[in-house]
Amino acid sequence: GFHPESEESSSLLQTAVSVLQSSYLDSTSQDGFQYSQAILVENDVFLSELKAFAQAKEAAGYSQEELEETFAFLLFDNEEEAKEVCQTGLRVNSSSVSTLGDPAKGVYISKYADCLHPRPWYHGKSGYIVICKLIKGKVKAVSENYTTSYTCPSPGYDCHVAVSRNNIPSKTSHCQAFEQSQYYVYEVSDGSTAERPRQICPYIVI
Repeated sequence: GFHPESEESSSLLQTAVSVLQSSYLDSTSQDGFQYSQAILVENDVFLSELKAFAQAKEAAGYSQEELEETFAFLLFDNEEEAKEVCQTGLRVNSSSVSTLGDPAKGVYISKYADCLHPRPWYHGKSGYIVICKLIKGKVKAVSENYTTSYTCPSPGYDCHVAVSRNNIPSKTSHCQAFEQSQYYVYEVSDGSTAERPRQICPYIVI
């Protein structure tokens, strides 16, 4: 059963909160969020696929840095959506963002735990964050593309990020900060795109 008071879940909550807090874009976010409970996502399929992805890329000569597991974040308004992504994985065609690559060929996931939505979080709002493990692999910085002829996945890479601006200026709109801090992740093999890139593995729902 699931006992929210159990020690295991409180240490999971601590783990989750420390992951989130170490991934804020804005230092003032430290005080702004309350997290109530954490649920570990146990999905052996995703874990073994993440491992298989890492092994395949290691065999292809990727560096340890490229294979390193990092965290990335998704925000959902309701628990059903959050649970669904934990069961079915993050699939293509799930994003309204299209600036870094074709949403039909890859998925978008946030780099920062406090910048999960194009609109700022307002007081009293709640939601469910899915913390995912991510292996970025080979990352290509691409210019943001606001046209409808979407940027395609780059051969030989696994992930697009926005061309870095070393400091996202504070006057940047929240929406821009959100778009600039997305990872666009894809897995292309033999010219076809995976429905669900193996390098993203849902880890904790909070």
